Amino acid sequence: MKNVAILGSTGSIGKTALAFIEKHPNDFKVVAMTAGDNIELLEAQIQQFNPEFVSTRSENALSQLRQNLAHQMSRKIDFDFGTRGAETVGAFPKADIVLSAIVGAAGLRPTIAAAKAGKTIALANKESLVVAGAFVTQTAKENGATILPVDSEHSAIFQCMLNSQPDDIERLILTASGGPFFLQPELDLSSITKEQALKHPNWSMGEKITIDSATMMNKGLEAIEACWLFDMPSKKVGVVVHPQSIIHSMVEYIDGSVIAQLGVPDMTGPIAYALAYPKRLPKAIERLNFSKLKTLTFFEADHHRFPSVNLALHAFNHGPTFPAVLNGSNEVTVRAFLDGKIQFTDIAAINEAVLFKYSSQSASCLEDFIEADQWGRHQAEHSVRHKEK
Repeated sequence: MKNVAILGSTGSIGKTALAFIEKHPNDFKVVAMTAGDNIELLEAQIQQFNPEFVSTRSENALSQLRQNLAHQMSRKIDFDFGTRGAETVGAFPKADIVLSAIVGAAGLRPTIAAAKAGKTIALANKESLVVAGAFVTQTAKENGATILPVDSEHSAIFQCMLNSQPDDIERLILTASGGPFFLQPELDLSSITKEQALKHPNWSMGEKITIDSATMMNKGLEAIEACWLFDMPSKKVGVVVHPQSIIHSMVEYIDGSVIAQLGVPDMTGPIAYALAYPKRLPKAIERLNFSKLKTLTFFEADHHRFPSVNLALHAFNHGPTFPAVLNGSNEVTVRAFLDGKIQFTDIAAINEAVLFKYSSQSASCLEDFIEADQWGRHQAEHSVRHKEK
């Protein structure tokens, strides 16, 4: 049995992971979890999985949670809140594996805490590697931590690379659904509403990642993540649009052969693979019915209408702190779009303007990466305020 700590238990990935764990009570035990401010859901999770340690985002949320649980728990649970609590979950001594599923840069510090503790990290928080890939990977290496990818694309590449030699690989090919708008070239993207952007054709995800998929920034961030996860130069990482989301990603080898990983578009698959690795557990996801796969189509990415992939690779190639700036800006602009403050097309436009204002800075410690992320946020916030006027 594996003891599991979950960073972000009430988010999309956390909920999916707990649903999978519930079906395999003899294989996993949840020993620690952290969540945001969805206290009602967190309370239900605590009652079901009975962890030893729980942390919330805020002190107010923790106070409410403790009050709600005061007369309901059969045994003592330790509590905390904020960054300190999240880092405690990341480094929880009894945890064999840590699922890092907090959305955004907020997941960076607890992921690093897990790396410093030498944990096996099931990484769903791509921003950890986008913001501070050099620091995270070096910290993991120095402390004997293992990073297993949870993003469906990186899980697919990981599986396709098993027993391969790095010199045999020509390139990694990330597949992108294209989001809800790629196959509508006549659509005026500046008129896109929040409701339209949140209707992803294939995947059920949280708001932020769904908007990133619509702008294709998600694929740009994943390209950066792939470079760090698999120690690949950006020139060996490509993107192809595959609207059906059946092929999750591919690896092309120097002899011309291509290995692909296929499955229904369900995040339970990569989550299950990471949690159980190196084992596979039966019936994690629905089986593919090949007789019903009438068409699998592929398109080149449209970098004119969706410039975010190239913008992300530009950031990666220009220095270790540039992706942090882009990530910070993007988190602000996505939130601004969801709040109705800017147009859909303003997301990429502001991100590009912020990135090209930035000049290379030191990257000698974690605070340098966090400072770059904060710089990107402040610049984007200024641009959003200007757009609102």
